[in-house]
Amino acid sequence: MKLRWGLAAVVSLLATLVAPAVASAAPASGGFPVTRCSFTPTPENPAARPVLRPLPFALTRGSVEVTFRFNYGPVTVRLDRAGAAPCAVHNLASLVLQRFYDHSQCWRLTNSSRLGVLQCGDIYEVEKGGPGYKFPDEVSGTETYPRGTIAMGNQGAGTNGSEFFIVHSFAHIPANYSVMGRVVRGMDVLDRIVAAGIIPSERGPLDGLPAKPVKIERATFGF
Repeated sequence: MKLRWGLAAVVSLLATLVAPAVASAAPASGGFPVTRCSFTPTPENPAARPVLRPLPFALTRGSVEVTFRFNYGPVTVRLDRAGAAPCAVHNLASLVLQRFYDHSQCWRLTNSSRLGVLQCGDIYEVEKGGPGYKFPDEVSGTETYPRGTIAMGNQGAGTNGSEFFIVHSFAHIPANYSVMGRVVRGMDVLDRIVAAGIIPSERGPLDGLPAKPVKIERATFGF
């Protein structure tokens, strides 16, 4: 147990220094750019891949770039650790560092008049296969989701884990999803994914599996 948590500390520290650190809303101590997070184990929904929980603190200034190297091409997002969702940014950085997303598939693509997103981060299928823990939403109720937004996906309040979505057109949805940042390179890759089509599902003709599988071959820091 001591060894496991020692490794957890190292991984979280690396995530804080190499990438962004994340946190909740309350500053951890006076003046220092750190805030607290809460990552709660979900034994009823165990980790789909071995992964350590981030430590419950993170930096709250600066930004970090993450590149998702899809089989269609690279998409780089800039995550704002000084923004409204530092815990979500910290969490994503930790999962990237631990290669949780490598060789995973994106199970949902939508292109309706209400919702145009690519949803990734679930290992097994849509909304199944997370990291074995959850953390609270970081929303104010004023969030919007224009083209290029990257935000956390969830299955209800306070169920954030590894799932995220990138908006390729627009998303007219309630402000229930923590916004982490924006795409800074690779929107043309998303456009090609959408152009390849969608396999209809029970959710609708424009909401289902991508017609051609979309895979994250690797997620890395930087461009």
